[in-house]
Amino acid sequence: MSLHQFFSIMRARRGLAGLILLATLALALAWVVLRPATYVARAPVLVDVRTDPTGTTPLQGMVSPGYISTQIDIVKSDRVAERVVEMLPADQQPMLRLREQASKRSSPQQWIVNAIQRQLDVKPARESNIINISWIGRSPSEAARVANAFAQAYLDTNLNLKTAPAKRYSEWFDQQVAAARERLEQAQTKLSAFQEKAGIISSNEQGDYETARLAELSAQLMVAQGRRRAGAGEASTEVLQSPLVNNMRADVAKLESKVQEASATMGPNHPKMQQMEAELRAMRGRLASESSRLGAAAAVSSQASANRVRDLQEALAAQKARVLATNKQRGELSVLQREVDSAQKAFETVSASAAQSRLQSLSTQSNVLFLGSAVEPLEPSGPTPLQAMLVALGGGLLLGMAGALLAELANRRVRSVEDLEMVTQLPILGVVPAPRSRISPLRLADAPRRLALTPQRSLA
Repeated sequence: MSLHQFFSIMRARRGLAGLILLATLALALAWVVLRPATYVARAPVLVDVRTDPTGTTPLQGMVSPGYISTQIDIVKSDRVAERVVEMLPADQQPMLRLREQASKRSSPQQWIVNAIQRQLDVKPARESNIINISWIGRSPSEAARVANAFAQAYLDTNLNLKTAPAKRYSEWFDQQVAAARERLEQAQTKLSAFQEKAGIISSNEQGDYETARLAELSAQLMVAQGRRRAGAGEASTEVLQSPLVNNMRADVAKLESKVQEASATMGPNHPKMQQMEAELRAMRGRLASESSRLGAAAAVSSQASANRVRDLQEALAAQKARVLATNKQRGELSVLQREVDSAQKAFETVSASAAQSRLQSLSTQSNVLFLGSAVEPLEPSGPTPLQAMLVALGGGLLLGMAGALLAELANRRVRSVEDLEMVTQLPILGVVPAPRSRISPLRLADAPRRLALTPQRSLA
């Protein structure tokens, strides 16, 4: 469609387009006059990302979009709306109006909740942790009052969602603490009873003493056995190495030499010979007596060494038995001590968790902060009358042109040379100038019985 064709259609259908424009302006004017004024009040709240001092899990950096969406759903929930209905004064708007309208409903309370939810608008601020809670009311005070009620109800609900589970967890943890304390006391009682029965105060000290005693006895036994083996040859060695015995042997040897020399010149009955033999016998007797004495002393020493070795062996065997018994007791004591340590650790862990849950259940602050109360708006929301009429004017023009084009499509007319060429599919040989009458173009455009698209065959 060319521009000339478009203007021809608009000129021909100007009545329909004007009627549509006037209807649009009339509807806009009626909307401006009849529309009740509405006011929007906004109450911003901040979702804090700082670490909770009660020990709950901190949020890192910016709050995730999923978390913000969850908070928005909480604000829009029936639980918050029911809390708002409880908070709003029953003798003020909008509760007076809503209760009157809900009196004819089957479920008045739920209808009121749904009604105030329909006028609620919750949006997050862009690239921040702020949530804007807005409410649309019929008066500035009503809008501000309900917006503040929604913000406060959201804070109360958020805190309740945090503390209510903590209270339940606190009760459960108290039961676990009592059970853990009982297990710890039982383990400590078993450990004390075993220590009293075994006579062990400290398993490490007792075991170290018995082991050291065993090592000491082993060392003493090795020394005694060495002395006994060395004492087996000490008897003959002591006799051989005794100065007195050696001197006596030398004297006996000298006297025997003298007796042998004297026997060559003197007979056995010679008095001197008999004296020398008597002296030799006496000297031999003293030598034998001294050797016997030294041998007896060595035998006594060897027997003492053997007795010492035997005593040490018996003591070592007894000490080994005590060490084995002590090691067994140490094993049992270690098991009991580990049970006590495990029960103590479990008790401390459960106690810490119980204390944390108890502290969290007593918390009066959540991670949502009230940035400021909603103020009464100074002007109503929505477009001004001038803006509404300008929008209606633009929309009416567009609708008028669209209506004219649709009417033309429904009932096509030949209004220009282009239309005639398109209808006949024949080349135009020439154009006869129209009469110089001022109304001839209008007659050509307006004549309803002029050449239409239907009699195309006759023209061809």
